[in-house]
Amino acid sequence: MTVKLPFTGGCACGAVRYECTAEPFVMLRCHCKDCQQISGAPFEAVLYVPKEAFGLTKGALGYRFTEGEAFGQNKRGFCAVCGSRISGGESDRRVGIVAGSLDDSAWFRAQMDIFTQDAQPGDLLDPDVPKFEQYPPRRRSTETAPPA
Repeated sequence: MTVKLPFTGGCACGAVRYECTAEPFVMLRCHCKDCQQISGAPFEAVLYVPKEAFGLTKGALGYRFTEGEAFGQNKRGFCAVCGSRISGGESDRRVGIVAGSLDDSAWFRAQMDIFTQDAQPGDLLDPDVPKFEQYPPRRRSTETAPPA
């Protein structure tokens, strides 16, 4: 994956803007019921970056917390003006950036599909991408991604 750094993004109305100075350590599509309800779509495309590499350049995020399967509360950031989702799975070490908020999402390539047990019947899953009924097996790395 080649990503031109820094990469940028923001909300639909322009009230929130961000910049990221590190390449994502994982990119995925989450098909869990929570991501479906939050996004109104069959899945949420997310890329995870180290928290210290992510910063707001304009505005502030509102937050909503939902129950997560493995990591307790799932912290999700959004624009308080237009409601656009910006982040999810935020922790003290990482931020999950919603791919739809990227200024240029052409380089986004999902490395896995998670929570395929909840995938919508009409969801056409890419046969070339690894799939996991829930989470992938945990890596020993501190960069193991939480849910979107």
